[in-house]
Amino acid sequence: MSLGKLLQTGDWKGEKHVPVIHSPEKVKAGEAFELGVSIGDEIKHPNTIEHHISWFKVFFHPEGAKFPVEIGTYNFTAHGEGDILNDPEVKTCVKLSKSGTIHVVSYCNIHGLWESEKEITVE
Repeated sequence: MSLGKLLQTGDWKGEKHVPVIHSPEKVKAGEAFELGVSIGDEIKHPNTIEHHISWFKVFFHPEGAKFPVEIGTYNFTAHGEGDILNDPEVKTCVKLSKSGTIHVVSYCNIHGLWESEKEITVE
């Protein structure tokens, strides 16, 4: 079975595991913009040792390209040990030269792999 068949998706407004991509819909070529990813914007995801989001992987697939490019891998490793918690949320700055699609895959230690995507137009 391919990994793609194991990826789950849904509407982030009704499903607490779906990554939410925060970015403009249009950006200027070569100009930095803030790209954010979070989980639980509408319905809070638990953040405990027993049930948590472990990581995000963020990719950009330029229009016409054969393969996506990895923007980053973000690990969340504090899930209550020593009363320390980190929420699954990241922000980074990105520059693009072509339009394309941002893809995010996240991993919940109980409910598996989740994905979302968002198109970005470069002007």
